[in-house]
Amino acid sequence: MQIVAVIAGALFGAGALCALYRIVRGPTVLDRVIASDVLVATVICAMGAEMAFNRHTDTLPVLLVLALFAVLGSLSVARFLPVRNTE
Repeated sequence: MQIVAVIAGALFGAGALCALYRIVRGPTVLDRVIASDVLVATVICAMGAEMAFNRHTDTLPVLLVLALFAVLGSLSVARFLPVRNTE
């Protein structure tokens, strides 16, 4: 089980690094917003995996708050992004 935890941690870390790269280098605001959503989802998944490996539910409220902030952040950015005319 230790090997699975190390592999999962490495994959979550690689995903987080890729999302951070896109946040820094993203050419548009939308790219940065999507990358930040991916980063938050990666953190949520990593915390969920940690909860499963250690068999506890202590960080469940943190997961719920992160999910709430991710949804509200995405909705607020989508609401206030300028709309392009495709005529």
